Amino acid sequence: MKELLLILTAYLIGSIPSAYIISKKFFGIDIRDYGSGNMGATNTFRVLGSKYGTIVMIMDMLKGVAAVSLYNFLPYYFHNELERTNFMIGLGLAAVIGHIFPIFAGFRGGKGVATLFGMLLAVQPVIAVCCIGVFLLVLYLTRYVSLSSILAAISLPVSVLWIWNEHEIMYRIFALLVAGMVLLTHQKNIGRILRGMESRVPILKHRDRKKSRRRNEL
Repeated sequence: MKELLLILTAYLIGSIPSAYIISKKFFGIDIRDYGSGNMGATNTFRVLGSKYGTIVMIMDMLKGVAAVSLYNFLPYYFHNELERTNFMIGLGLAAVIGHIFPIFAGFRGGKGVATLFGMLLAVQPVIAVCCIGVFLLVLYLTRYVSLSSILAAISLPVSVLWIWNEHEIMYRIFALLVAGMVLLTHQKNIGRILRGMESRVPILKHRDRKKSRRRNEL
């Protein structure tokens, strides 16, 4: 019974509509009426800019961290690593579901990538840092948040199954499910990337301007 209450609490934490709150408070708009219509960090980057996109991304990641940390309310899990890991994954997934289908925002949320990374940061911080590193590198090179999210998600099962060779079966299944879910929820983005129609986030513009000036000088 206590586990169910904590999972429900994790869902409610995930349901906190970070992008909606930021867009309403600072711009007086509903972020879902613009861009891709998603209530997540990617669309916030695209519509409101890098400053507010970064704020939303951090807030969404913290939802995953906070949800997973709820296991601390049950001392039983302190001394049982296997069951603790499984319960932490359950709490994190509840938060992700809350982000995608938020009860506080009419069940119209985002894609859950930032919340997933926050969850992973709490469950396995070393692998999470590697995935976030992939995300930041791809973002720096391409300015596509969607492509960064996809490749970071794919790097999760690669890290879990081959690089660190984690033996916990639930963790391996979770890693594969995350990659599959991110690919599934980003099908439209993948299509736009292939057609060259995906929007780039407004960061590192000074780098692009320098490159453009150099090309013009040649």
